Formats: sequence, C-alpha cells, structure tokens
Amino acid sequence: MMKIGLMGGTFDPIHLGHLRAAENAREALALDRVAFLPSGAPPHRAGPLSPALDRYAMVCLATAAHPQFLAWDTEVRRPGPSYTVDTVLALLDERPGDAFVMIVGSDTYPEMATWREPERLFGLCAVAVVDRPGEESAVAPPPFPAAKGVARVSGPGLCISATVIRERVRRGESVRYLVPDAVSDYISKRGLYVEAEPDVEQHSPPPHVGRDRVGGR
Repeated sequence: MMKIGLMGGTFDPIHLGHLRAAENAREALALDRVAFLPSGAPPHRAGPLSPALDRYAMVCLATAAHPQFLAWDTEVRRPGPSYTVDTVLALLDERPGDAFVMIVGSDTYPEMATWREPERLFGLCAVAVVDRPGEESAVAPPPFPAAKGVARVSGPGLCISATVIRERVRRGESVRYLVPDAVSDYISKRGLYVEAEPDVEQHSPPPHVGRDRVGGR
C-alpha cells in the first residue's frame, strides 16, 4: 500500500509555492508520493486562462525532476465540473490498495464544509492542512464523526501567487525563480498569459499558498 498526497488546483500556472507546500506535506506525513491534479473545469471560480492541457503539461514539467511527485490527469480527462469528491472516488476505485491524503491550504480548510458532499469526502481520505507562509494556524477538527483525520503541516513556505505571475507575464516581466525554469520556458513558447486578465482577477485578494485552489471544492 502507498500513502499518496493529493494536491489539486487550477495550476494556472503551477509555481514554486505549490511545490514547496507539497514537499512540506510529503516530509511531515511520510507520504510515498504526492500527486498533482490540475482541475479540468473548476466549479468554484471563473475558468482558468490557459487550457487544461497546457496546465497539465506545466505540472508535468514542474514535477518531472522530483522522484516522489506525480502529475495525474484525472480531472483533466473527466468531463464536467471537477468536484473533489468525484476525483477521490475515482482514484479509490482505480487504486483500492492505496490510502489518500488531501492536501489543502490553511485558508482553504474552513471552506471544505461547503464543498460537494463534504461529509462523504472527509470519510474517504485524510486531510493535510498546510500552513500559510509565515503563519502557524490552529486547525479545528472536521465537523463529521466519520472523518479519517486532519493533520496540520508546518514548514517553510513561499508567498507566490499565480495571479501575480500571470500579470508579470502580461507586462513582459521575468517569472524565473517564481516557477520552475521549464515552466517559464513553456509559458514563453506557448504565448500564455499575454492578454489582460478579467477585472475579477485584477482585484483578487492578496496571494498566498493555496490561493489557486490547493485542494479542491
């Protein structure tokens, strides 16, 4: 049996903050693997600016050098909204011998009770709550008796935002050392994020790890 962390997100684009958060969870919980699952059609927000296959390709590039990181296209392949409970059910069906841990940011964890079928989700997998950069947050237990458990994960974080990265690209500024070099090259070669973002993105809250859906919905 393998213990696999699940890190979802739009990953528009994936950046070093996502990777550091995943590494913190991997070390703290002795995870055998961490699987990154870019969402196909996130139900909780406006659609990503780049196509699902581009976001999946960037996740593949970003995780390729880490022997315990994986890029899974589970949500990209599935039509319709990318609900986390559906993803976990599909993975349990595909890998019945493995145990899964949902990795979310400390800002996202309180919202999980509003996700689709939250009681069922908490009963399917444990949850790892990664602290925001520079903060150590108390984590309340889940409001469901059948929950598999919640663990707080601390460690060094990187205050990087996909929103800021996209804006830098739009302005023609460098994003190296914010994203892996291979992702920076991919963005440039594919011409991603060169158009202005909608106003809703321009006025989004201050960024931190988890801003771009570390976890799900």
